Amino acid sequence: MDLSSLSKQLNLNEKELRQKVYDAGIRLSPRARKVDNYLARQIMDALKPKPKIDPNAPKIIKKVSLPAFIKVKDYVDLLGMSIQDVIKSLLKNGVMANINEEIDYDTAAIVATELGFDVSEEQSQSNAEMGASSLQDTLKKEDESTLKHRPPIVAIMGHVDHGKTSLIDFIRKTNVVGGEAGAITQHIGAYQVKKNGKFITILDTPGHEAFSEMRARGANVTDLIILVVAADDGVKPQTIEVINRAKFTNTPIIVAVNKIDKEGANITRVKQELAEHGVLTEDWGGKTIAVPISAKTGEGIDDLLEMILLTADVENFRANPNGQALGTVIESHLSQGKGPVATVIIQNGSLKVGDIVTIGGTFGRVRALEDELGKKLKEATPSMPAQISGISDVPQTGDILTTRATLDEAKSIAFQIQRKERVRKINQNQRIKGDSESKTLNLIIKSDVLGSLEAIKQSIDKLKNEEVTINIISEGAGEITENDVTLASASKSTIIGFNTKANVKAMNLAKQQKVVIDLYDIIYELIEDVTTAVVKMLSPELIKTSFGRAKILKVFMTDKGSMIIGGRVEDGMIKKAGEIAVLRKNAEGEQEEIGRGEILDLQQSKIMAKEVVAGNEFGMKVKTHVKIVEGDMIESFEEKLKAKDFITSK
Repeated sequence: MDLSSLSKQLNLNEKELRQKVYDAGIRLSPRARKVDNYLARQIMDALKPKPKIDPNAPKIIKKVSLPAFIKVKDYVDLLGMSIQDVIKSLLKNGVMANINEEIDYDTAAIVATELGFDVSEEQSQSNAEMGASSLQDTLKKEDESTLKHRPPIVAIMGHVDHGKTSLIDFIRKTNVVGGEAGAITQHIGAYQVKKNGKFITILDTPGHEAFSEMRARGANVTDLIILVVAADDGVKPQTIEVINRAKFTNTPIIVAVNKIDKEGANITRVKQELAEHGVLTEDWGGKTIAVPISAKTGEGIDDLLEMILLTADVENFRANPNGQALGTVIESHLSQGKGPVATVIIQNGSLKVGDIVTIGGTFGRVRALEDELGKKLKEATPSMPAQISGISDVPQTGDILTTRATLDEAKSIAFQIQRKERVRKINQNQRIKGDSESKTLNLIIKSDVLGSLEAIKQSIDKLKNEEVTINIISEGAGEITENDVTLASASKSTIIGFNTKANVKAMNLAKQQKVVIDLYDIIYELIEDVTTAVVKMLSPELIKTSFGRAKILKVFMTDKGSMIIGGRVEDGMIKKAGEIAVLRKNAEGEQEEIGRGEILDLQQSKIMAKEVVAGNEFGMKVKTHVKIVEGDMIESFEEKLKAKDFITSK
């Protein structure tokens, strides 16, 4: 563009134009007669008259309501700004997204605030409206006169090899509803048995993993836990895990002391170990029922079933068979002939063929209902397990089923739940960290109400131990504010929010000061993340695994730093892998360790071997600084660092 044309557009002569360009800090050659379009635009932007702003005029702040997720192009339209300005602000905040990608609410809110908007979050339907409410919430809405007794839903849990599967199989084969022993034709994750004319629902799931997934999603389908403990083995890590789980969910326990027919069975020792972990059986002055059984012979199993029915009567499990249908998914898969299928335990109301349902982020019309015998059902009533087909996709374990009026409504709600689930996944990254050097975990806790706060504090109190210090620096109800972030930065704390949010300014400040804010809506998930942070700070244990011992019969050669020796394995085995300890009798005649070494070569009958078992002779080359002599013993062992097992207090 010619400078003369540019000066006319700006109502200036050429000399005035050059002076004003110079004053504006734009470099222009004295001999230049033309400028390119880019420089012309710069000059025009710098010199065009600025609109007069009345300082007394009220500042107009645009309000904008943002959803949980929004595409960048929709975001630009909503803000009414140029795509370049929005992309630039996103990049400034470390977000690289093109116009067809989605950003979450937190990101969109920070950028919109920086651009001068007053931001609020779109109010989506509540958990209850979307079918994510608990059984208790649903029952509160039911008229007391409509509630009827329902069969108890029982989970059989315990340590590996203590007999869970054997017990489940024995009950199923001898008490299953529907006639002949072993009549079950398909594994749907649960079945019903009948005792004294009353039904019991037994969950036949893969165990701990499935229940962990259910609990992580806020589902608690279990009314009673049968804790199986082997009488010859006692309380083990998974036993304690089940005890802690029952405490967290306030689920009653009945202890089945299994393998009472085995040699070494000691029922008294089992009860003593249970008492050490806060489970007092009736004969130890507590309220927990303990039933001696043998899942192999069937001894005591009738008594166990009667105790389940007795506890169910005391706990008074109820539902309204004609009320709002509510169920929980315990298993799901893609069937070749049926498409997506799910096993659902009905907890309230009745599910019928033809009902329109939402199950988590899936939806559909119930095409078929089947029980564990493969028998077609017209409806599934409270506590009944049923496999359903006719849904749009495979739901997740722990997803909640509710009935809907129309397919359009079911589809809409399923879509909202999918978006909510994506937000949950984004926020679920484990970031709570303590100071490993000082072994201190500082927390600032904010919750929706004080009742939730007290429950969280009580659970965290159980995690306190001698090695790791947990400090609650600040606590309160309400949203997370800038003051919380400032305090967290000064005290090196993690901010935990339960059923609450951080305001936009707090999120922005947290990003600047690198303060971690973790938001939760499930209390068990919160406590597990805090537990993980505590466990990571515990000093690891050095675990020694002994493989066996051998007696040295002959020393063939001694070299600097190594020896060739021969011997016989007395017990266990000698492994080439790992280390050896050299043992020699002291003045009292006891074997004591005098040094250690490493096996370089191991032979049996002049053939290289990885291990030599008891009763066999061997030859080996050993790297050691100890002078081994005939008559010494060597122990083959392995040492590994292992994270400490962490058990919550009573």
